[in-house]
Amino acid sequence: MDRAQKEKVVDELGQIFESSGVVVVAHYAGLTVAEMQDLRAKARDADAAVRVAKNRLAKIALDGKPCESIADYLTGMTVLTFSEDPVAAAKVAEDFAKGNDKFVILGGAMGENALDRAGVTAVSKMPSREELISTIAGMLGAPASNIAGAIGAPASNIASILSTIEEKAA
Repeated sequence: MDRAQKEKVVDELGQIFESSGVVVVAHYAGLTVAEMQDLRAKARDADAAVRVAKNRLAKIALDGKPCESIADYLTGMTVLTFSEDPVAAAKVAEDFAKGNDKFVILGGAMGENALDRAGVTAVSKMPSREELISTIAGMLGAPASNIAGAIGAPASNIASILSTIEEKAA
């Protein structure tokens, strides 16, 4: 790899570190090509991405970035899983690690906050952005449906009372 290619990789990694909501660092020694393709497919389905990069270039790209604290994890054969959604990449990495002993999560970063192994697990258990939005939308709609039900209920009660009275009178 010549100098121009290395500079391009450093720039790409710098953009990843700057724009990602979460970055997870893991060791992948011993994974087969098929297993890596499976990890990439799962990440793609969750709007996340997987990137293998030279540790030295990744450390250069981290200089001055919010997630600079993950530089300590960049030793050995490392793979980066990242996403704009602050939860997606952590969920993908955790799910993949459960089914594959060769994929070992070291830690990561969420913005300026460094995450250890337990931190990545905690982030992966949080609801995703879409789940939070749907929950909030459901909460906003619930009072309106309750009011509509309460307003409509007395009229139906009166109608059933009147029909009962009418049946008794006949």
